[in-house]
Order: sequence, then structure tokens, then C-alpha cells
Amino acid sequence: MVKKGSKRIFIIRAAVVLILVILLFLLALFGSHPHAVERFYSKGFYPVICRILHPVFNLFPFSMGDILYICIVVYLFYALFRLVRHLFKKHWEQAVAYFLGLLIGIQSVILIFYLFWGMNYYRLPAAELLNLRDSTYTTADLKAVTAVLIDSANATRSRVTASDLSQSNRTIYETAERCMEKLSHDSVNFRAYSPGVKPSLLTPLLNYMSTSGYFNPFTGEAQINYQMPVFDRPVTACHEMSHQMGFGTEDEANFGGFIAGIGSSDRLLRYSAYHLATDEFMHALRYRDTAANNELKPRVSEAVRNDFKAERKYWLSYQSRISLLSSIFYDKFLKANNQPHGMGTYNRMVMLVMSLYRKPHSR
Repeated sequence: MVKKGSKRIFIIRAAVVLILVILLFLLALFGSHPHAVERFYSKGFYPVICRILHPVFNLFPFSMGDILYICIVVYLFYALFRLVRHLFKKHWEQAVAYFLGLLIGIQSVILIFYLFWGMNYYRLPAAELLNLRDSTYTTADLKAVTAVLIDSANATRSRVTASDLSQSNRTIYETAERCMEKLSHDSVNFRAYSPGVKPSLLTPLLNYMSTSGYFNPFTGEAQINYQMPVFDRPVTACHEMSHQMGFGTEDEANFGGFIAGIGSSDRLLRYSAYHLATDEFMHALRYRDTAANNELKPRVSEAVRNDFKAERKYWLSYQSRISLLSSIFYDKFLKANNQPHGMGTYNRMVMLVMSLYRKPHSR
């Protein structure tokens, strides 16, 4: 027999579950209208969230988002243990009520995720906002721009000094933050609200997940892997702060990091941006035309080649089953959030850069 109190709790929780389902459905419906998302969310509601979260969490020198995730994981294990215990003891009423409570928690987290940042996945594409919509290009076009990027990487790498490579992480972060603020002043489509980046407390885990950084949508914090090769850190910081600006997709965040980097006067940051672009373009060219890619390989300077080797060696030293599983999970996550190419979305940065370089008077 179900007790009155238990029945009341069950009814209330079931009603809350239903209400949250309706709210999530309405958000999904809203997400199917990119122009409305752009106007009312990305350029309306989201900047308000940024003005609240960013200054508050910038006060902490460490990542509150990392701590939040750790607490959530610990609680989930505890909650699973309690649920199993109820089922084992055949406390069916308590088990159902507890399950509904967990379901409400999960639904609430999903709702907060989309309200605080996630709806940016459904805004207008950056290509449209930046008038870079011409995504058609030939292999010859790709080869030509790849050659230009290789030359830029070679030139910027030759200017990088030993002192640049020995910069502290704090200096790298501050340089990237100033760069994003400058970009924000220069372009109406790259608006930053108290941008900031932090070293992730979870960096040892990020290494094994082959992850260079991440953006926490619940706290608005951009975190990076502070142990990866130094020439990767500056543009990664800009990439994560591009997410902070409201660019949801990975190709757009990569493009934002690239634009910020090449516009900087900092030697390491400029090289970091061209290093990323060269890597992306050579992968794209190899996929299209292996012979053309092999033809350009000798053009890469010895210093840049050594950096690519150091980069591969670093990530291979941490490669594990965890990185494979995390890649599969993240691929599914991206596909579920308006990025049908999944992990391949990172490589779609090539189309944006191609459009940029093919515009009249582009750099």
C-alpha cells in the first residue's frame, strides 16, 4: 500500500518531470529557428549571462567549473549507490521517488546548459555573420592557401625566441585575454565580456583524454591543458575564449582563435595560430590529394616540423582507451548539438579560412 506522503511526493515529482520535458521541448523548437536564436539568445539573453558569470568567476584563480564537475561525478556515484540499495532492499516506493528526483536533476542540468550557453549551437553560422559563405574551392585553391599558411608558419616560427618558449602559463593567458579583448573592440561579431582563461585542475585527466582544453557552460570559464606543448597553448586559449564569446561549434571556435592569433603582435601567439592552421590545411590537402600534400611537405621549415613531431610525441605518450572512449562520446555529443560532422567539425575550419583568404584584400 502506498502511503499518502509517498504518493504526494510521487505526484509532485512526476509533474515536475513533465514540466521540464515541456520546457526542453520548447527550447528544441526555438532552436530550429536560427535567426530567432541569434537575435533573442546569442545577442540578447546570452550577453546578460556573460556579464554576470564572467566577472564573478574571474575572481577565482582556479577553475570552479572543474570543482563543480568533480562534485557532480562524486554525487552521481553516491546517487547510483543509493538507488541500487533501495532496489536491493525492495523499497520500491523510495526507489521510484528517488529515480524521479535524479531524473529532475538531470533534466535541470540539461536546461541550465542550454540556457547558460548551449543554445549558441543553434545560432546563425559564423560564415553567414562574417560574410564568408563561399565554401566551394578547388584542390588547386586549397594547395595555394596551404602554401601561404606554411610560409606564414615558417616566418612566424623563425621570430619565436627561447624566451618566448619559456613564457609562464600566466603570461600566455594574459596575452590571449588581451588579444580577445582587442578582437572584441575590432569586430561586432566577436564580442567578449570580461574574457578569461584558466589552467584546468583536471589537466592530468585531459592528457589521457587527448584534450587540449574545454569550456564550462555552467560557470562560463575557459580552461586549457597547461602541460601540452607551449606553442599549442596560446591559440587553444583563444579557441576556448571563442566559445566564451558564444561560438558554439568547434570549427567556428578554431576560426575565432586563428583570427585572434594572426591579429596579435605577440610572436608566440601568432605562430601558434599559423601552426594550427597549417596542421588543419595539410590534413585537408592530404585527404584531397596526397601527391599535392607530399609536394608541399619539404616547404615546411625544420623548426616547424620539429614542433609537429613534438606535438605528436606528446599526445601519443598519453594515448589510451580513455582517449578513444572520450572521442566517441564527444563525437556523439557534437552530432546531437547541431554539428552533424561530429569530431570532423574541427576540420571544417578550413572552409572558413579558405573563404577569408579568397576574399578581396584579405590578409
